[in-house]
Amino acid sequence: MRKFNIRKVLDGLTAGSASASQQPTPPAQQQHPSGNREPEIQETLQSEHFQLCKTVRHGFPYQPSALAFDPVQKILAVGTQTGALRLFGRPGVECYCQHDSGAAVIQLQFLINEGALVSALADDTLHLWNLRQKRPAILHSLKFCRERVTFCHLPFQSKWLYVGTERGNIHIVNVESFTLSGYVIMWNKAIELSSKSHPGPVVHISDNPMDEGKLLIGFESGTVVLWDLKSKKADYRYTYDEAIHSVAWHHEGKQFICSHSDGTLTIWNVRSPTKPVQTITPHGKQLKDGKKPEPCKPILKVEFKTTRSGEPFIILSGGLSYDTVGRRPCLTVMHGKSTAVLEMDYSIVDFLTLCETPYPNDFQEPYAVVVLLEKDLVLIDLAQNGYPIFENPYPLSIHESPVTCCEYFADCPVDLIPALYSVGARQKRQGYSKKEWPINGGNWGLGAQSYPEIIITGHADGSVKFWDASAITLQVLYKLKTSKVFEKSRNKEDKPSTDIVDEDPYAIQIISWCPESRMLCIAGVSAHVIIYRFSKQEVITEVIPMLEVRLLYEINDVETPESEQPPPLSTPVGGSNPQPIPPQSHPSTSSSSSDGLRDNVPCLKVKNSPLKQSPGYQTELVIQLVWVGGEPPQQITSLAVNSSYGLVVFGNCNGIAMVDYLQKTVLLNLGTIELYGSNDPYRREPRSPRKSRQPSGGLCDISEGTVVPEDRCKSPTSAKMSRKLSLPTDLKPDLDVKDNSFSRSRSSSVTSIDKESREAISALHFCETYTRKADSSPCPCLWVGTTLGTVLVIALNLPPGGEQRLLQPVIVSPSGTILRLKGAVLRMAFLDATGCLIPPAYEPWKEHNVPEEKDEKEKLKKRRPVSVSPSSSQEMSENQYAVICSEKQAKVISLPTQNCAYKQNITETSFVLRGDIVSLSNSICLACFCANGHIMTFSLPSLRPLLDVYYLPLTNMRIARTFCFTNNGQALYLVSPTEIQRLTYSQETCENLQEMLGELFTPVETPEAPNRGFFKGLFGGGAQSLDREELFGESSSGKASRSLAQHIPGPGGIEGVKGAASGVVGELARARLALDERGQKLSDLEERTAAMLSSADSFSKHAHEMMLKYKDKKWYQF
Repeated sequence: MRKFNIRKVLDGLTAGSASASQQPTPPAQQQHPSGNREPEIQETLQSEHFQLCKTVRHGFPYQPSALAFDPVQKILAVGTQTGALRLFGRPGVECYCQHDSGAAVIQLQFLINEGALVSALADDTLHLWNLRQKRPAILHSLKFCRERVTFCHLPFQSKWLYVGTERGNIHIVNVESFTLSGYVIMWNKAIELSSKSHPGPVVHISDNPMDEGKLLIGFESGTVVLWDLKSKKADYRYTYDEAIHSVAWHHEGKQFICSHSDGTLTIWNVRSPTKPVQTITPHGKQLKDGKKPEPCKPILKVEFKTTRSGEPFIILSGGLSYDTVGRRPCLTVMHGKSTAVLEMDYSIVDFLTLCETPYPNDFQEPYAVVVLLEKDLVLIDLAQNGYPIFENPYPLSIHESPVTCCEYFADCPVDLIPALYSVGARQKRQGYSKKEWPINGGNWGLGAQSYPEIIITGHADGSVKFWDASAITLQVLYKLKTSKVFEKSRNKEDKPSTDIVDEDPYAIQIISWCPESRMLCIAGVSAHVIIYRFSKQEVITEVIPMLEVRLLYEINDVETPESEQPPPLSTPVGGSNPQPIPPQSHPSTSSSSSDGLRDNVPCLKVKNSPLKQSPGYQTELVIQLVWVGGEPPQQITSLAVNSSYGLVVFGNCNGIAMVDYLQKTVLLNLGTIELYGSNDPYRREPRSPRKSRQPSGGLCDISEGTVVPEDRCKSPTSAKMSRKLSLPTDLKPDLDVKDNSFSRSRSSSVTSIDKESREAISALHFCETYTRKADSSPCPCLWVGTTLGTVLVIALNLPPGGEQRLLQPVIVSPSGTILRLKGAVLRMAFLDATGCLIPPAYEPWKEHNVPEEKDEKEKLKKRRPVSVSPSSSQEMSENQYAVICSEKQAKVISLPTQNCAYKQNITETSFVLRGDIVSLSNSICLACFCANGHIMTFSLPSLRPLLDVYYLPLTNMRIARTFCFTNNGQALYLVSPTEIQRLTYSQETCENLQEMLGELFTPVETPEAPNRGFFKGLFGGGAQSLDREELFGESSSGKASRSLAQHIPGPGGIEGVKGAASGVVGELARARLALDERGQKLSDLEERTAAMLSSADSFSKHAHEMMLKYKDKKWYQF
């Protein structure tokens, strides 16, 4: 695990001196008279409460490249092209490790039932992983210097690993010491004169299941050699004129099967090297005149598995005929005369057949096939008719559609997860195998954390998934399809209005969720907002409620702030009657204006037929921004919903709109400039190109491509907010890295520089606080943050609860309060006089689809919306604090005086990507993630730095868009297009992590070896054992050349050594290995003696008859 250097900050200083010592600028306290100093609030968080470490990684391993299975421990391993290693046991037992080099994993081999794994990498290194500790570590590494590793084979219960190379040679590695044996099989010795040319790299090595002394070596060119290890020469050579991809033995060791590049399988008798006994082209068209079938695509892998009570299974990947263009990748299962072709959704990386026995010389009894696909893991049940798949219990479907945003909620209401699970359980697919998931090794950790955690992911196809993330596990609870409310375009011509978006018009951009009221609000890429209520009842909505909003930005009319303000503000500021606003902002839809420009048209068309809504999240209201004079609506940049007020608000680079979702009316529709009233500090004129902070690409300086150092410190937010198609494209895993232009705007009427100079709404927060300096009591209001660092306050005048709430209008009026920060505003929160967080007011969830009793209605009439903010119970004189975090700094503002109590410049050279005000250890802090890779936390309200760790550089937009902090020291981000990385910044969680992690290795007895018949035991003919120590040890084979490979001790450290040697099990395993290697003959003799004694009576009776029966046969013909 990577060690972090944590810059500890001296505590014990007063809040004032701490912030003064931190900043070169004069401290904020000096901005007002010392008599007005803020009352000191006792802060409990200190720097020792913080520590940063990765906890777990969830999701499908990105770009998988190798697969292995331990049939005794029941653990599956997957290697990737980036050097990652993922281990899976029973559902809930998962582990992620990483090779430091980042080279691709080409092969994995378990030391079966030993709690160890060998990985072979593309940089020609071998690594031995110790799996007997909760966080596996490398014990040894071996780097080949002169040869390239192509294939490895480790026989069951052996400590000698065969390593094949590109030159065609085979080296032997002792896996205990990770040193090379002097025994080498050279390619020229193996093939001798059977071929005139080099046979190519080694593509296969395996020992004869019945004779460990015979090694089968497959060369790429088509040559196969059976090598006798003792006599150091080839017994047989088998040649075929097509390249070989894989080889597999029949368990009796008399036959083997090869798969070839022309789509054929050849079956060979060991003793008949001249030609194969059978050639099969599974997918070839048989020609009538006896000619060879047409060639097919290569069969990349074949497995040959036997059963006691029936025909063997031949399982293969690839081999389809060339004329099946567009056919999906297939796995073919041949069993007797039946051939099943199983289509896969993605290309096959590798597959393994899971068998009842780990012994290669016994009937294999296959029961399942695990298929590793490019983007999925599939397990097929071989025992059931039709080969159904098992239901996958791992959270591998995060990337089912690319993730475009995510939110993380720790410490949710306890009834939420059961409620989401119950509605999600109805969405399960049918037709899975009836059996339990067979990969069930390992043990769960002890869940020290008991609080519920939920992760919500928004996707490119418009779906939203809710995940149970409690106690470092992940399980999908419920999936919502937001695209269901829209008409799907039938054909290409039918898509005129969605051309704001090249593809994925339903992609989710922002999620706003209130866990207590269960209200959900999403903003999509086509400038649409949908509000959802949670219900356990199914309903049919006859007409989907919808509103259209025309958000306009007219910069040309603006010359000076003075001339511009009075006319537009006459209606809203009066605030007494908001009714004139809805008509102008909710016009009847018309397709185009008189001059032919598209106008008043939303990007998507809402369904006009009745919509059946299943239990779960049900559409309450759809709001869409419309085209204005040929200009498409700008994407939504911020969103907030409040269940207590019944309001939703959203903004973009044009302005802000507020909607009363209970009355289904638009309350506010203002350009950003209009929010200022007469206080606009800016002259709104388009910037000249030279002044532009960035090229129109917006975020290209932190994109997947190269990074320009000078641009690293420049904030992308102002450009980000106005970009057309920011979302789906830059999160697509297969986005062309060279294309750094993230701007997808089609319109030519507004230049990108003009858009960039606009002030977008970047943060919204409903709260109950003081709106003006003169206020004596808090009231409901909305705080608005912009990309130019301005915070504006809008006062809300709500009617009484009950029926009055639905009849009387909500009155909305800008308060005139303006606060300023450096950089775009990201997050706002409010503290009471004691420094405790004031959560926004909410209405507790209740089932709204059930008719209420009369007396319930009476109660409702009398009840005002529940405000759960402590402020309502405070005395009038008590002050509050507003915490505001921008891209550059954080400020704590004392309310109602609006004095800046504390200020902290978070970063000068970079910018904050994500800031969250979170609770930890019964206190609160501000957590920030910067574009320069630093994670920082600050105490509240004094903003003392508590943690500053360099965690990871911002290498792509995916991290920037998905990073989020939550309560109790948890955070996460999307580390690859398919995986979520979770981390903690809490010292307590770091300490408990070891207990919470699952165990991969559990002591299990190795199954008994297959019982050989008495005569096979007595007269030979059973499995032949080999004293490998005698052959490969230093005494007989000498030392290997030092320049061939370099041994590197692993970083496993003390824990690794402890793990490897832990307990009696480790010692027993080691002793058993030694016995297996050196004393096998002795145990064979014991078994034989026992067999002879037990059979002595019957043997004496029938000996004479048998002698007569077999007297003419030689002993080896038995």
